[in-house]
Amino acid sequence: MIYDERLSKVSILGAGGKMGSGILLLTAIEMADLSFKKENEKFTFILNAIDVSDKALDGLVDYVRIQARKIAEKKIVFLRDIYSENRSLIYNDEIIDDYIAKVLSVIRPSTRLENTYNSNVIFEAVNENPQLKIKLFKQIEKNSDTSPWYFTNTSSVPISYLNENTELEGRIIGFHFYNPPAIQKLVELISGKETIPELSEFALEYAKRLRKFIVHSNDVAGFIGNGHFMRDALYGIKLLNDLKLEFGFAEALYIVNKVSQDYMVRPMGIFQLVDYVGIDVCKYIMAVMNPYFDNEDLHSDLLDQLFDREVKGGQNSDGSQKDGFMKYEKGRISAIYDFNNSKYVEVNTISDKMDSLIGGVPKNHIVWKDIIKIKDRKELLTNYFNNLNSLDTLGATIAKDYMKATRAIGLKLVSQKVAKTEKDVNDVMLTGFFHSYGPINDFLPWEELK
Repeated sequence: MIYDERLSKVSILGAGGKMGSGILLLTAIEMADLSFKKENEKFTFILNAIDVSDKALDGLVDYVRIQARKIAEKKIVFLRDIYSENRSLIYNDEIIDDYIAKVLSVIRPSTRLENTYNSNVIFEAVNENPQLKIKLFKQIEKNSDTSPWYFTNTSSVPISYLNENTELEGRIIGFHFYNPPAIQKLVELISGKETIPELSEFALEYAKRLRKFIVHSNDVAGFIGNGHFMRDALYGIKLLNDLKLEFGFAEALYIVNKVSQDYMVRPMGIFQLVDYVGIDVCKYIMAVMNPYFDNEDLHSDLLDQLFDREVKGGQNSDGSQKDGFMKYEKGRISAIYDFNNSKYVEVNTISDKMDSLIGGVPKNHIVWKDIIKIKDRKELLTNYFNNLNSLDTLGATIAKDYMKATRAIGLKLVSQKVAKTEKDVNDVMLTGFFHSYGPINDFLPWEELK
């Protein structure tokens, strides 16, 4: 079965979610583009958008319509070329409107899993729950006569585990989009022990057409991205627990978040990133990963306690940030959660005192949003971290220890054979997490640091 034919009948599970809707958009665009080929006129392109309820699917088509227009406007030269023989459409707006209609025409929203039974490809983007994934795959397998290929968007569950528990005979691959899929360039590609070569080749072709940057991860729970992020978060939580004994919970939280953002030149502090992903999501991912690592405890009592208090983070349907470790107003941190009093404390009541205790950032400091625009930034970062290393302020000391810890995490991913190379670890953190440098670097004299 050729690429075009296989992609003519596709289903997406969890299509109403943030990840599923992005995968739906990208796939609908690709299917629409393929439908213009004369040799594909024999195919009827169908993209089933499956979710648990009509409410979950509400607004999905409008989302695709809005995003498809943005995409169409950016590739108008391509569209004018493929519409060149259609003399009834002359102006750009007419061509774009017709193209959007073609994109939307392939989508079939539904709450019925039965609609997936004749699909050639199944994209799965449901909750990070192994048993739910297995249940859905088994039901499709029991009723399908197409022997579909499965793309799972899991960020933590081993592919071989899913394959063995659903008897898919290698017809499954990990294709981990980063959030949001329509914008993020990175995809972690994970083949299981039995993943068939044809599926791997198809996945690479699909990624190439979507212009994604592929990093291959070995099939170890958490893969590269969450393998680093979850341990990074646990280190931040350990720092918080240590510092709260001296400064108090909210103050310690502020210190660790500020240092891990400003001093380490990251887009977000570690607790802001946990809030963005979701405290509940991080808790679930750690629970999936933990059984696979005998010599580590990938678990946080603090995340459990926050979850029990309904402090979960994540995003609302409109993309705004929910309250988690911190409270947000228009995307900015406005308050810090005080665990002891179960309430949020205005950030301004903490920042002045804590900033003076932390100490000022080193000279030649460049904020993340500026340095990320510079392609060749190694010299700038080298000079900055040389200055950081010369300081013994609280902020500089915490930053140096934190950087050493994240470097050790990256090296461990290679030694555990999660990542094939150190470059793969750095590529994931640079491309998927938008860090300004990879964790495995030579910016500090690591052997001299305690």
